[in-house]
Amino acid sequence: MKMKNSWYIKGILSVVAMFALATYVVMMLWNWLMPDLFQLSSITYMQALGILVLSKIIFKGGSGWNGGWGSQICKTQMKEKWSQMTPEQREKFRNKWESRCNKWSTGEEDCDKQN
Repeated sequence: MKMKNSWYIKGILSVVAMFALATYVVMMLWNWLMPDLFQLSSITYMQALGILVLSKIIFKGGSGWNGGWGSQICKTQMKEKWSQMTPEQREKFRNKWESRCNKWSTGEEDCDKQN
């Protein structure tokens, strides 16, 4: 039983340490880059923590640090659909997504829209 508890404690401490390190890295990068590039003031550790949490909310939509359950469900469903596709369907799917991604880098219009 003791071994099991120490495993959980080590895991929790590892997550806390990684989060603390990530916050420190955000603070250091901000204080190194932002004042010179954009004439912004330096930030404290707690402000860096706030930026980290805010960016998580904005860019991850509040679904968890690793994408949450919704992300896992989506990945599982996509793998299932992919496994049921024929090679021709997979190629068509790849081509469609490549054209969408290339649109952003080349500035082209969406291929699906017809004038």
